[in-house]
Amino acid sequence: MSSARAAARPHPRHGRGAAVRSRLPDVRPLDRFRSIKIKLGVLVAATVTMASFITWIGLSYELGPSRTFPLAIVISLALTQLLARGMTSPLREMTHAARAMAAGDYTQRVRATSADEVGQLAEAFNTMADDLQQSDTFRRELVANVSHELRTPVTALQAELENIVDGVTPADPATMEAALAQTERLGRLVANLLDLSRLEAGDAPLQLTRLRLQDFLREAADAAALVGASKNLRFVVDVEPEDLTVDGDPERLHQVVANLLHNAVRHSPRDDEVRLVARRVGPDVRIDVVDHGPGIARAERAHVFERFVRGNTPATGQVSTGGTGLGLAIVRWAVELHGGTIEVADVADGCTMRVTLPGGRPATGNALFYRN
Repeated sequence: MSSARAAARPHPRHGRGAAVRSRLPDVRPLDRFRSIKIKLGVLVAATVTMASFITWIGLSYELGPSRTFPLAIVISLALTQLLARGMTSPLREMTHAARAMAAGDYTQRVRATSADEVGQLAEAFNTMADDLQQSDTFRRELVANVSHELRTPVTALQAELENIVDGVTPADPATMEAALAQTERLGRLVANLLDLSRLEAGDAPLQLTRLRLQDFLREAADAAALVGASKNLRFVVDVEPEDLTVDGDPERLHQVVANLLHNAVRHSPRDDEVRLVARRVGPDVRIDVVDHGPGIARAERAHVFERFVRGNTPATGQVSTGGTGLGLAIVRWAVELHGGTIEVADVADGCTMRVTLPGGRPATGNALFYRN
């Protein structure tokens, strides 16, 4: 038997009756009612009325009870089937869609035309299907992106080690330093993935303490100066007032500032400066990380905090290289854990990453621990 003929046959689980029922019209005259109880009441009333009418007609024409009652029952059952099919059609569609989702197809949707409980269930089902489809798409993209990002340092490290083993490259300090750099890049990527996973899962309780921003930002700038030494960059910390403080988790906020500073170092021109500016703006505290690099294209500013997204430079439109596209995603999550926001400020020159933190203790759904 050919596959086309096999596909045309009804599924053995449903039998021939299912194939017959599928050809019945899907009419929904009861959709105007907003309650399944009212629909059932109307269905019973319509069935009883139809049976009574057929019985009256039969008796009026002297058909006799032996022919009138069976005819009334058959017509009433047909009417019940017609109306009930429209009422339960979304449930059958949900069953079909659920089976398709179990097989990996998240594109199925249910036609929700009624406002009763079944219609509300259909709308909730469609919302769930949208979420599952987005999650599945994100999972596929995440696996592809992670595989790509892991492959680059692993391939480079493997090539360097193979050259050393084959005697093509001597195992001198320069070669080992290059291999170490690839290993460190791989380690940073894995650490970023673990951090992002913990942050999204809410498994990152904040241990809040009062931070004096002058000292905190100076310490972060001194650490970044070691990274930017090859470019001869200067780091300026400008905090006003000097005793400005904020409640935050030192480790998470250090991660935020360090990632922003590393981005600034990567894109800053040689012999330039990177500024750390902290001000109180109303009840909030604003921290700007300012560099004079090529900046981020305006169209890309809303997306640079997404996973594996690298901003395009406005001058060339080329995607910036040198990062994994995870650092800013981690920064966004850490800032949001503190109840704050982060954005790319609209400036004419360079790039300004702007972090806004609440002046008081942040309100967040995660567990909070306060330290003196």
